[in-house]
Amino acid sequence: MRTADEQAVASAIIHLMRDVVYREVPAHEAVWETLQRHRGRVADHFVAIGIDVVVDETEGYAFLSTREAEDGEEPLPRLVRRRSLTYNVSLLLVLLRRRMVEFESTGGDGKLVLTREQLVEMLRVFQESSSNEARVIEQADRTISQVAELGFLRELRGQERAWEVRRIIKAYVDAQTLSDFASRLNAYAGATNTADGEPA
Repeated sequence: MRTADEQAVASAIIHLMRDVVYREVPAHEAVWETLQRHRGRVADHFVAIGIDVVVDETEGYAFLSTREAEDGEEPLPRLVRRRSLTYNVSLLLVLLRRRMVEFESTGGDGKLVLTREQLVEMLRVFQESSSNEARVIEQADRTISQVAELGFLRELRGQERAWEVRRIIKAYVDAQTLSDFASRLNAYAGATNTADGEPA
């Protein structure tokens, strides 16, 4: 029979294999406490299979990350297969990460919440102009749903069409990715303005 600590460690391992663990989520409270007390034991479980347990105390989340193979080392299969993201999903992720940077730079230390209308408008700027408004909105809604499935957006209960941007996005869209994609977006916006007869 497992001891209480062994049971807690096993539970934390299973939770991490399922999804990101958040300090602020009531259902994750016990798991987060276990990671504070027994992080070494949890991490030891994954060492043999080349997985790191990443715990961000500042942002309040924990997740599993595949360790890169060292020189001459045969890479292990990934625990979670990489997903091929569509352009629209990649675009929204970068736009959300940029909005998070803006939010924090203006003193925002709570949750970044955006309405569905704000998300649609963020995407609309970088979509080809279309006279079919319903199609534009349908595509945006589909992209929002896909990003939510990936765990970067969470629909808020009791707030119609309101979405929280999860801070885990900071771990997946780093500064270099943000800079590279931002350059492409700026180039796109400049080309669009020039095509519209406005100075780039």
